[in-house]
Amino acid sequence: MSIAELLKGAAELFPDEVVTQAHVRHVDLPGGVGRFALVTLDNGFDHTKPTTFGPRSLANIDAAIDQVEKEASEGTIVGAGVTGKPFIFAVGADLKGLVGVKTLEDGLASGRAGHDVFKRLAGLTVPTFAYYNGAAMGGGVEIGLHCTYRTVSAATPAFSLPEVFLGLVPGWGGCTLLPNLIGADRAVSVIIENSLNQNRQLKGGQVYDLGIADALFEGADFLEQSLLWTAAVLKGELAVARPEVDRGEAWDAAVARGRAIADAKVHGAAPAAYRALDIIAAVKDGDLQAGFDAEDRALAELILSSELRSGNYAFNLVQKRAKRPAGAPDKSLARPVTKVGVVGAGLMASQLALLFVRRLEVPVVLTDIDQERVDKGVAYVHAEIDKLLLKSRINPDKSNQLKALVTGVLDKAEAFSDADFVIEAVFEELGVKQKVFAELEAVAPAHAVFATNTSSLSVSEMASKLNHPERVVGFHFFNPVAVLPLLEIVRGERTDEASLATAFGVARKLKKTAVLVKDAPAFVVNRILTRFMGEIQNVIDEGTPVAVAERAVEPLGLPMSPLVLLELVGPAIGLHVSETLHGAFPDRFTVSPNLAAVVKAGKRGFYTYDSGKPELDPEVAALLDQGDTVLTEEQTRDRVLDAVAQEIGLMLAEGVVAEPEDIDLCLITGAGWPFHLGGITPYLDREGVSERVNGKRFLAPGVASVPV
Repeated sequence: MSIAELLKGAAELFPDEVVTQAHVRHVDLPGGVGRFALVTLDNGFDHTKPTTFGPRSLANIDAAIDQVEKEASEGTIVGAGVTGKPFIFAVGADLKGLVGVKTLEDGLASGRAGHDVFKRLAGLTVPTFAYYNGAAMGGGVEIGLHCTYRTVSAATPAFSLPEVFLGLVPGWGGCTLLPNLIGADRAVSVIIENSLNQNRQLKGGQVYDLGIADALFEGADFLEQSLLWTAAVLKGELAVARPEVDRGEAWDAAVARGRAIADAKVHGAAPAAYRALDIIAAVKDGDLQAGFDAEDRALAELILSSELRSGNYAFNLVQKRAKRPAGAPDKSLARPVTKVGVVGAGLMASQLALLFVRRLEVPVVLTDIDQERVDKGVAYVHAEIDKLLLKSRINPDKSNQLKALVTGVLDKAEAFSDADFVIEAVFEELGVKQKVFAELEAVAPAHAVFATNTSSLSVSEMASKLNHPERVVGFHFFNPVAVLPLLEIVRGERTDEASLATAFGVARKLKKTAVLVKDAPAFVVNRILTRFMGEIQNVIDEGTPVAVAERAVEPLGLPMSPLVLLELVGPAIGLHVSETLHGAFPDRFTVSPNLAAVVKAGKRGFYTYDSGKPELDPEVAALLDQGDTVLTEEQTRDRVLDAVAQEIGLMLAEGVVAEPEDIDLCLITGAGWPFHLGGITPYLDREGVSERVNGKRFLAPGVASVPV
């Protein structure tokens, strides 16, 4: 089947494609080198709608290569290059088209179409150049890999092969060409390690350092410098030297390292990483066509997998739903925030102050119960700004500006009399927080919004003794504040629209993923995780060995095991949240006597790491008082998943969030729940747990699963 026939068939499956054009223009290279054909990829929108490749887009690129191929054969050009619109090179295949694929044959056609078009660049009779002028991902990276040479802009903010993260493999040349260009070990880092570390992106300088690009130029005159460099290469004045790829034991060791990374991250629960590694292993001998054929097969089979559907669902949640929070008030109701107050100067409060000053660039003032604490909090923020300066993340002027904006005083009246938004991050005790808000109401202006960073206490109760409870809103961050995107915005019983709109406006400026949450015990993430952890703890208390309970949930491919997560959160905090939820829902949430014993003994977790890996602490083992009911891993997993499915069903019935999608968005962005699961509800649907427990699925068939 011809390329045109492949693309015509694929286009029929994808009627809503945002089509990318491939404009060919000609430039005379410096120094009289000759005429050069430059193909610019552009979908006609600005940088906020990145360029993607669907079947019509590939057909346009194919037509552009037809023209370039003819000119090359006629001798009217000396080379050809590919670049993108301002700030964007291309971000790969349009996933909306892939999820429309229903058969293996259509999946194979999608893979072959990309290969057949891109391979033509390598087959031209003149050298080809890719100029990565901005963001490049997936197929955007791969089209450049088919070129003879590559340059990259130092201003490139994001460069990646994210397919494994989404449940696919780099299937248009990435698994084959990248290891043959930079070696298997570096390719494993890009394709496997970065993808499974929450889709970590490379900057332009890193792309050059890895050897993916042959030259690095500043963003301001990137294309001009790239063309000068191209002229020098074509004249023979500049030889591009690339290290020889080690095809011996180093290649095998790299693949083994990749498998270890995949095992640690997904525990065999998702196939994409392993399929990519199989292809990398198979192209050790440099047989590119065999690699392309293997990519086609893997891509076709994975397109029809539940993992891709769940991964695409998760991607849409993070990229689209997160930008339009369900239930958020009209933006026009939000009040301006020109000064922020932070009550408390401990670690969490200081992290919040740093985030507010970096994102809002307005005065931020901290208070605490004594000057020493205040000074320590301000010093922490200043030190973190100094680190940003050392890393060249900000310049000296910006550093001085930000540090000048952060101050601390003891007197709340002095601190907050002109503040528009005040957030408290004090001890997690209702009476303490009520006292703080009463003090704030006495000194802050009438329009100021009062936010609480509580993780489990009632926002309505916190505001109940105020004259104006309507201005109190929950603003629950996740630790570490700078890393986790989620912000649970909690509407109290009397929170008004203006205060809520202001909170959402601040969240947008903080670049956080805000989800509107009802004022219910522990809100979303902590409630689900506490039920999840509580059931693990229950089976341990009843007699199941710790190791069995931990292994039971490995098929979920979570970022860490339950007891390692407990250690990160802190056993005392975990105990406190479980006590809060036990008070609210005593029939479902238990307080583990063994966890209480661990906290009382001052232990920071269940494990020691003396051997370099987690092993049950003998002192903790001695504290455990277990029953004689021993469950298997499968029985444990069923109990845990049944409990989680029940809790989510109850939360949706209570209206804690608008829809199951918000549950998944919260778990992905607040707890690192895997993309390949789509959060939790697609997994529960796929495994039949939802119907077993609640009598129905959370999501309609086809939303995050393969259509029937």
